[in-house]
Amino acid sequence: MPPAASSSPAVRGSDAANSSPLNFSTPATPITPTTPGSMAPETPRLAVTPAPALPRGDLGSGGHLPRRRAPASPYVAHPNTTTTKTTTSDPVDIDCLWGTTVSVQQCLTKFKEFLYTFIEENTASTEPFYLQMLTHLHQTDVLNFNLDCEHLFKFDAGLYNQLVRYPTDVIPIMDLCINQVFVDLHPERKQDPRRIQVRPFNLRTTMKMRDLNPTDIDQGVSIKGIVIRASDIVPDMKQAFFQCSVCANRMEVALDRGKIEEPTTCNTCSSKHTYQLIHNRCLFGDKQIVKLQESPESIPEGETPHTVMLCCYDDLVDVAKPGDRVTVTGIYRAVPVRVNPRQRNVRAVYRTYIDVIHFKKTDKKRYGVEDAQAPKDSDFFTTFDENATASSAEKDNKLIALSKDPEIYDKLIRSLAPSIWELDDVKLGILCQLFGGVSKNFSQAGKGRFRGEINVLLCGDPSTAKSQLLQYVHKIAPRGVYTSGKGSSAVGLTAYVTKDPETRELVLESGALVLSDRGICCIDEFDKMDDSTRSILHEAMEQQTVSVAKAGIICTLNARTAILASANPTESRYNPKMSVVENIKLGPTLLSRFDLIYLMLDRANEQSDRRLAKHIVSLYHDQPEIQTADIDKETLASYISYARRHVHPVISEEAVSDLVTGYVDMRRTGNARKTITATPRQLESLIRLSEAHAKMRFSQVVERLDVAEAKRLMKVATQQAATDPVTGQIDMDMITTGLTATARGRIQGLQESIQKILDDRSGSRSTVLKFSALMQTLEEENETTLNPNDVREALRAMEDTNIISLIGPKSNQTIRMR
Repeated sequence: MPPAASSSPAVRGSDAANSSPLNFSTPATPITPTTPGSMAPETPRLAVTPAPALPRGDLGSGGHLPRRRAPASPYVAHPNTTTTKTTTSDPVDIDCLWGTTVSVQQCLTKFKEFLYTFIEENTASTEPFYLQMLTHLHQTDVLNFNLDCEHLFKFDAGLYNQLVRYPTDVIPIMDLCINQVFVDLHPERKQDPRRIQVRPFNLRTTMKMRDLNPTDIDQGVSIKGIVIRASDIVPDMKQAFFQCSVCANRMEVALDRGKIEEPTTCNTCSSKHTYQLIHNRCLFGDKQIVKLQESPESIPEGETPHTVMLCCYDDLVDVAKPGDRVTVTGIYRAVPVRVNPRQRNVRAVYRTYIDVIHFKKTDKKRYGVEDAQAPKDSDFFTTFDENATASSAEKDNKLIALSKDPEIYDKLIRSLAPSIWELDDVKLGILCQLFGGVSKNFSQAGKGRFRGEINVLLCGDPSTAKSQLLQYVHKIAPRGVYTSGKGSSAVGLTAYVTKDPETRELVLESGALVLSDRGICCIDEFDKMDDSTRSILHEAMEQQTVSVAKAGIICTLNARTAILASANPTESRYNPKMSVVENIKLGPTLLSRFDLIYLMLDRANEQSDRRLAKHIVSLYHDQPEIQTADIDKETLASYISYARRHVHPVISEEAVSDLVTGYVDMRRTGNARKTITATPRQLESLIRLSEAHAKMRFSQVVERLDVAEAKRLMKVATQQAATDPVTGQIDMDMITTGLTATARGRIQGLQESIQKILDDRSGSRSTVLKFSALMQTLEEENETTLNPNDVREALRAMEDTNIISLIGPKSNQTIRMR
């Protein structure tokens, strides 16, 4: 890359103040002080392997290595580095980058020694850790070298501090070194034009967004947050192609300090200002703007969340998606804002952002859903492999060995929310939701897509640990939003339109369901949600999409999320004499979309009450006796991640036969009473539950035991909720239509009685009847007390058939014959 044109120090300072902040701390012209007080105009090149052809977008200039010769004075080392002090009488000739204390040769030597000698602690392997990683990169053809800064600090604290303070200078040196070592280990990759890029992560200090200040500008920082929006991919120019309009002389100019310097004079014809930019001969990279918001646990009391803009380049584009919880490692930047785009005047307050170097989405306590080795058409594929380490195979072997444990189901149940006592069947259903079924896409055959996500509803009395289960699931799921029914609106669940602060154009901001894509959306107080808000969930729970038509934006967003909801009865306590629909006032069309509906009732039982009381009291003791989990939270998250990525069970012939037989038996139960005890939706739920049960033991085949357990779960959950409180029989119509067969027969009888009463009054002058008088007449004829809701339902059905008309308030309506 040719050196930039020389300029005076004053001009350089002006350029630095008005340019992009991308590496503006490095001057355009390398300067070599030979003796104090004298300056040399240029410096020789560094004798190392050339840098990649195109500069890295996240580092600005990315590869310019100017140096200066230290004057005859003591060399001042970086803090925490071990160096030998010299006196002025014995000067040391050290090459350093301009404006820093980074010695190029020392940095190369130390980093190369780090690669060849560092061995990770607490491992049986004696081979250097990062040499194993380079072998892994060679086998997987991944070009991102994930450098754990904790390892670097243990090896050399001075080199770590230089990396944090001068990332735009140190990372290009590391890029050169790592490519040298990679070619030495694998000579066949010498002709490969691609270059490995070092991506540091795991800084020793993770800052809060509110703590970023001007002293951090142009330094490495690490922050955590939730991605709430990602822009479209925009081209970022890496190398410009100019052509003289007089003599057609061509010149290529690379990116330097975030700017492209347009040549002013033609080298051939000496014409001035005759170069034109040929845009389709330029080289561009990918760039994306991501908006990161503070995570809820880091927001101070009474404050609103802060946001930070992130710039992603090349391989990191489209890695962070809205809804992801990420730890970002990058370089804090500041850029001036022009008052008017047509003028050079800038504001005194600079706009800040972060150039991303590394995204870390994997939390050890949350399961992951992405895999760089997955097929490109898979839902799990990602372009950036943040887990490219040699120890991943060893971890996978441990998980596979755990799956072969004959008591794996009991261990998983005891490990899910161990502080919550019993509720084994509820925990097993939630585990099935975490593992999920297998999504099937038959769109090419014209049959559409069938969801693999499992929806669960927890309904019952207060103080039965419903909200605690939701909180635990929210903490272990990698993507997802925890929301309350009363605090959610329709646009908050789907998407809302807002103006982009940069372009002032209308853009869509994702809601809770879209942010929970491929995760779990936890909704507490589901019964208190407005009807208009609940209606949004119909499409998301079955079609797994959210359709939006607002402000000229018409689109369909993915909402492949599993919904875990909890609801309280309308009378505060569940009434067993009423149906589920009457207890929680949920529409039957919405209830039928839940695969499992658990009734969590607080029944009085002396033995169980005594055990529960002992468990709760032990939690408040000086030494709490919390049940220890058989599988710790990190291992459980890794176990679920492996199952979701690599285990996709297929239903065997025996399982198919059992599924068909089980569905027919469920239907046959209601034939004698002409009631529906199962629908095709229950059959699909059985299939999803069987697949999830097989995933728990890493089985690639759904066997008969999985189907048997799925039928048992369906019986203790959904069919219990579908039991008619009057007859005690299972009637799925109670969930699908809101009325049982017995209730429909009772209402039909009331319609006939009302019709007879009105016919008897038709001969008289009065054709109007009050509701209270009708109730009194009906109770006298039937010699029993009637439910007013049943009578109103019968009147509503007669009004729909144009037999009568209802006038007045609902409390005491007037019935008029038509």
